[in-house]
Amino acid sequence: MIIIKGIEYYLPEQVESNDHGDKITSKIGIYERHIAGPDEYASDLAIAAANQLFDKHEIKREDIDFLLYCTQSPDYYLPTTACVIQNKLSLPTSVGALDINLGCSGYIYGLSLAKGLIETGQANNVLFITAETYSKFIHPMDRSVKPLFGDGAAATLLSAGPSQYGVQSLVFGTDGRGSNNLIVPAGGLRNPLSEANFQEETDAFGNVRSKSNLYMNGPEIFNFTLNEVPASINKLLDKEGSTLEDFDFFIFHQANQHMLEYLRKKLKIDPNKFSVQFSDCGNTVSSTIPIALKRELENGKIKTGDKVMLVGFGVGYSWAAASLIWHD
Repeated sequence: MIIIKGIEYYLPEQVESNDHGDKITSKIGIYERHIAGPDEYASDLAIAAANQLFDKHEIKREDIDFLLYCTQSPDYYLPTTACVIQNKLSLPTSVGALDINLGCSGYIYGLSLAKGLIETGQANNVLFITAETYSKFIHPMDRSVKPLFGDGAAATLLSAGPSQYGVQSLVFGTDGRGSNNLIVPAGGLRNPLSEANFQEETDAFGNVRSKSNLYMNGPEIFNFTLNEVPASINKLLDKEGSTLEDFDFFIFHQANQHMLEYLRKKLKIDPNKFSVQFSDCGNTVSSTIPIALKRELENGKIKTGDKVMLVGFGVGYSWAAASLIWHD
């Protein structure tokens, strides 16, 4: 099995506050978001998180033999940003390095890839970094997404561990029919940036955006989540022959209060066993799960031997769930 030997995260210094008296703020439960500066990019956040991991856990850079980097805010079309990060972190040139273009399910997909690399003997220590700067895609006058998303990064070290601990079972799901419901329509090769794609439009709710900005169909995303998340959890339980009561703690993708509370009640999960860690940082996409996991460890909510369920879901549509038995 593979175990998590350390997690650290980094949030940009710049903070934006949501209107505390606003109905939307009360509904989503997000009061502050950390925003990358004009010259600060996802890879910069990734490097800061990784450096914290090395420093605080006394991890040797030469012991890393694979780097996984999950982002939808790459520095360039090419080269692979993981290669840029390898150099800036002074990792050995013998490491493997690759990018994963996934959003809110990305952390669990990364755990799966690391598990495969380690358990097949291809790597011993995998540095897995998630980093996102969705703020750079968001129009400042688009209230449908601006209050939700914050920037951030997390770095996780994964290594082989005792067979009774670590990442156990995983399940996945994909439905590309929902790809247009959370999308930046322009900027890739299919629809390159042009003057027309920077023209701003105002929707029926007064939100302003262009084709170069992030668009989210909130109701469709909500419906997708309510359908697929419980189904994926049941699939995981069936795979393990377990029940929800067998789990000591649950960490779902930290989307927003409205969505998570609806899911928690639908699944009848005890609130004391359910992570809520977004009020001061917002939805940090692929970094929400590791940030929440790190905070709950610091809070003493997760201890050695505890069985924890991780669930990611969102843009793609893409979703995944994993069980792990914590080893401190």
